[in-house]
Amino acid sequence: MDPTVLQSLEAVYAGDSADSHETERIDFKQENTRSRGDTEKLLVEATLCFANSSGGSIVVGVRNKPGGPDAFVGTTLDAVLLKQRIFEQTVPHLAVDVEAIDFHGTRLLVIRVPESPEIHADTQGRAPRRINTDCINMSPAEQLRHREDRRGIDWSAVASERPTPDVSRRALDVARELLSRHPSQERQALSRREDPELLTELGVLRQDGRLSRAGEILFCETADGSARLVYMYRETPGGEPTELRRFSEPLIVAYERVMELVEARRRLTPVTLPQGQQLPIEDFPNLAVREALTNAVVHRDYHTGAPVTISHSPQLFEISSPGPLVAGVTPANILTHDSKPRNALLTKAARVLGLAEEVGAGIDRMYREMIFAGNDLPGIDSDLERVLVTLTGGAANTRIPFYVSQLPSEERTDVDTLLVLYTLCHRQAISATDIAPLLQKRPESAQVTLKRLADDPVAMVEPSRGTARRRFPKYRLREHALQALGTAVRYNRRSIDQTDRRVIAHIDEYGKITNKTVRNYFDVDVGRARDILGDLVKRELLVKTSDATRGPSVTYGPGPKFPAKAGRGRQGSRSGSSPATDGIDDDDTLF
Repeated sequence: MDPTVLQSLEAVYAGDSADSHETERIDFKQENTRSRGDTEKLLVEATLCFANSSGGSIVVGVRNKPGGPDAFVGTTLDAVLLKQRIFEQTVPHLAVDVEAIDFHGTRLLVIRVPESPEIHADTQGRAPRRINTDCINMSPAEQLRHREDRRGIDWSAVASERPTPDVSRRALDVARELLSRHPSQERQALSRREDPELLTELGVLRQDGRLSRAGEILFCETADGSARLVYMYRETPGGEPTELRRFSEPLIVAYERVMELVEARRRLTPVTLPQGQQLPIEDFPNLAVREALTNAVVHRDYHTGAPVTISHSPQLFEISSPGPLVAGVTPANILTHDSKPRNALLTKAARVLGLAEEVGAGIDRMYREMIFAGNDLPGIDSDLERVLVTLTGGAANTRIPFYVSQLPSEERTDVDTLLVLYTLCHRQAISATDIAPLLQKRPESAQVTLKRLADDPVAMVEPSRGTARRRFPKYRLREHALQALGTAVRYNRRSIDQTDRRVIAHIDEYGKITNKTVRNYFDVDVGRARDILGDLVKRELLVKTSDATRGPSVTYGPGPKFPAKAGRGRQGSRSGSSPATDGIDDDDTLF
């Protein structure tokens, strides 16, 4: 069984609802005990959804909610007969694997559905595919596009009806300018070729002398004057556009004009690195914007004439492109899925021109640039109608680039390293199973990453003592990383004054404080609580008041600089603990 399915089943057994663990590749179904035919129809539809998407597993015998042992209602369906019924009721016939398993005493069926190169339908001709956790029927046009994606048919390589005289002189000039700036001497030499030779080398002029559709898109204006790109600028994300531009020019020209508009509104925050170098941090990193825009224009669905739409505000940068992600690619696997361009010839030409990254590098770069700028991760949403990429801007958090610049050079551009760092700026501790979905890898691979980041020379994270012996320990940022990252760490943003006030108030009432109390007050782990107390001791607000120097018995009381409480005396140490200090475990070592 897929380990991810087993993990989900265990989580449901522990109390999670089954529907909260449904994904693009996992579904839970309950048998209709009154109608075997309705159950089979339901399961046929679910298998079609997975086969027409990226494959997946269907677990039969689990109800959606509530969770816990009672969610496992089981099934009496026969595995062999169900496999046969799915085969008979799908066109073309779909072969799946159906396995009966015993899970905590309950009989379940697990249907494993492969990603198919064909488009499968039911006997009525309905061909659904799974989008996120929904099963949505495809129209005939959508089935055509999906079939082309599956079979690798390149729409952009087909001959265009536009004659070569329609090629724009301005577009050729822009192409030459891009090639002349390319670091490769071979690309620079290409910029000096004659027009037909240049178009041929780009692959957009066919051997029969006709332009390909890729050539038409890149180098010709739209035939009917319709827009290829639409750019809108708003002062706030939900406000009316203060600038609206429609571009019907050749794609290569429209692309550069949009980038100029974005550049004109770019906001920079200077960061002085430890070496003294000053680095300007962009609100929307140029490389991330270029990658998002390039993906939108080269991987979009050109069967529809709808434009790519760019919505720009100081807080958000959104790009919406027609059509879903290429078949097999989802937001949950986009970082690790093999490169699979929908318009291969157009993508190749864009890569030669320098608009697109080399295979497998582009999406990684978008993630890296956004994290490095101290911003949130890119948002990628896809349905049958469009792909929406969202970049979040605003004031840059300069602590992130300052810290990343001090990492070993190979780690500064490693997307896994930056994703771990980003996550630990929002969560106090993570394990390989926690981070694996974000890295889009198996937990075993994620553990290799965490172990590398814990070892020298990186030494960015450390396993917590209580979990260090586990197969997948919980890792947290080391103290030097916490200090360097400062306010980039969300749970580190509590001001010293706020911390002091709460600690002082507690000691005024109870006369003492412990590591456990600090953990409960501030929702931090043992190490962070130890650091808070250590800082208060260093500033002489607290002193150690117990004979114990390590472990759960260590207590702290007022120090020389502890402020007097106006209007009342300080209460002495009480013989009993406060409720927050009950049940302290042996993991409370402070110094």
